[in-house]
Amino acid sequence: MPKEYTLKEQWKNKFLLVLRILNESIAFARQALIVNKLRTMLSLLGVTIGIFCIVAVFTVVDSLERNIKGSIESLGDNVVFVQKWPWTFGNDYPWWKYWQRPVASYDDLKAIDKNSDLAMASCFKIDAQKTVQYQSDIVENVALEGVSHHYSLVNNLNLQNGRFFTDLESAGGAAVAILGFNLAETFFLQNNPIGNTIKIDGHKFEVIGVLKKEGESIFGNSSDNKVIFPIQFARKLYKLDNENLNPTVMVKAKPLVTNEELINELTMILRAHRKLKPGVEDNFALNQTSMIAQGFSSIFDIVNIAGFVIGGFSILVGGFSIANIMFVSVKERTGQIGIQKALGAKNYFILLQFLFESVFLCLIGGVAGILFIFLLTLLVSAVTEFSVSMSFYNVLMGISFSVIIGIVSGIFPSMQAAKLNPVDAMRSK
Repeated sequence: MPKEYTLKEQWKNKFLLVLRILNESIAFARQALIVNKLRTMLSLLGVTIGIFCIVAVFTVVDSLERNIKGSIESLGDNVVFVQKWPWTFGNDYPWWKYWQRPVASYDDLKAIDKNSDLAMASCFKIDAQKTVQYQSDIVENVALEGVSHHYSLVNNLNLQNGRFFTDLESAGGAAVAILGFNLAETFFLQNNPIGNTIKIDGHKFEVIGVLKKEGESIFGNSSDNKVIFPIQFARKLYKLDNENLNPTVMVKAKPLVTNEELINELTMILRAHRKLKPGVEDNFALNQTSMIAQGFSSIFDIVNIAGFVIGGFSILVGGFSIANIMFVSVKERTGQIGIQKALGAKNYFILLQFLFESVFLCLIGGVAGILFIFLLTLLVSAVTEFSVSMSFYNVLMGISFSVIIGIVSGIFPSMQAAKLNPVDAMRSK
């Protein structure tokens, strides 16, 4: 029992000693800030800028990644897009082979609907831009989407008011339309748009639905400013094989069916439908959202490296500045160090005292940099629609970097202080 009690007392004394060293280090650091405001602030500026650069880059990249992933998920992570052009190009594939391909067609959709066992739903759509009018109000360059009936199943449309097209309206190409939230608000203010008539290219459309507000995505594919109408009506306005309309077949996989399984099945169906002989290359592209994510992942890696390089140089300058402060502090307090050693202070006590002081100074600079970033995230989020937020991981990373800089910058001055001879130190002025 006495041995266990003694051990506890030893740990207690060590803990109290660390607290004492911390308290004295903080007091000395505070004194350095008060007595030499300009010198200390300029020295801390390098650490602040360095932490600001590194944490800011990671915060922006993380926010971009979240926004991009949200935009990609809005396209559907279990949806395959049958198109003429692939979203990513291979290095060994000449562009003219893509150019010669036919565009996706409504007949492709029929073949998929008839033969696919793994597709939960599929649809055909085209994209266009036209002027939309309601009474005397006109909005130019509105995004139009002509879609087949199962579009709502593939895209999971969120309607605020009204309904989607009926089977009869889709098949007969009825002049009905669904408006995006912003467009409905522009034309009808607080009034109910359902049952009113808009004009597109001289054709009248009855509004039967309004989409919920979605907000602008990073790809600009928000549904807030678009009009959706049946593809069969679109035949009256356009030729569906026009490449400028970006004709696309969208296929959504059944639950538990992977995109790879669906792609393999679609490849067989489309090759048979387009009568491609064995050995002949595919004349269609099967795109999926993971292709976009992989492309952005490499870009984010490069940006992160650039942030490290830029921030690293700033931190290097800041580290030298902190080291200079600590060397000056050791010189100014040489006599005090001699008195402490004469009274029995151990070398590690002196070393930790100055080392903690260096870490504390760096933490001040690091926290200042993190605080600036936090204020900027609030400003950007308030002024723009781009959502920027600083994660706990980024805050922890900034603080960790500050501690590391403090240790590296303070270790040599601290060792110099710890090695001072007490008699010589007390004799110095």
